[in-house]
Amino acid sequence: VQQTTGPRLGERVMAAVNRDPRTAPHGTRNDALRAAVLAVAAVCVGLFTDEARRPDALGWTLLLAAHVPIVWRRRRPLLVLAATVALIVPYHALDNNHLAPTPVAYVALYTVAVTGRPLRTVLTGVTVVGLSTSVMLTVSTHQAVELLRISGWIIAVLSCGIDVRYSRQYVASIVERAVRAERTREEEARRRVAEERLRIARDLHDLLAHSITLIGVQTSVAAHVLGADPERLDRESVARALDDIAETCRTARGELRTTL
Repeated sequence: VQQTTGPRLGERVMAAVNRDPRTAPHGTRNDALRAAVLAVAAVCVGLFTDEARRPDALGWTLLLAAHVPIVWRRRRPLLVLAATVALIVPYHALDNNHLAPTPVAYVALYTVAVTGRPLRTVLTGVTVVGLSTSVMLTVSTHQAVELLRISGWIIAVLSCGIDVRYSRQYVASIVERAVRAERTREEEARRRVAEERLRIARDLHDLLAHSITLIGVQTSVAAHVLGADPERLDRESVARALDDIAETCRTARGELRTTL
């Protein structure tokens, strides 16, 4: 049972680990729910924090529209990040509530980091930090602490995404080695079974060939005695030859039973 189910289980685990996020089951539906939850959270933050910068109609439109691309974040992470940033930048430039769109921005950044190569992630982070700095300096020139905080969060999110990416690759390599080892053990077991069957076949061949040859010789002797001189038949020789044949059959039967 272990030999039958082990490799299949390992293959299923391997497939789960290496599954392309773009083809994950219910991925779009889950991301749509995630976007809705983030939008509700952003609305709550915009309503109940920093009332002096509560968004106006254009601000609400930009804020809610920035959550729509998250639905396709698994398929086009860079494009989703670009669309999100393109909507968030004018939102911040209008000096709306700066805290409300941060969750959706961090989700888009994390998706790029966890699905892309480290170099692309670093370049993306530098670009986002540069845009954030430009927007914050445009809104107010006295936002040094805020700039440091935003830059720190961006670096933290990107680092977390890269770490998760490497962790997934590490787990995938471990599972792949385990599956390969399981397949090797199964192949070794099959090879040993084949060798054992070949050995038994050779033993049976040697045993039966020897016994049948001996019986044939003894039968020829008995036939020769019977046909040499029918009038002077040596009954003792015939009886002895037949007894030898019977003994050979019993011996062969016993050896065959032992081999099987």
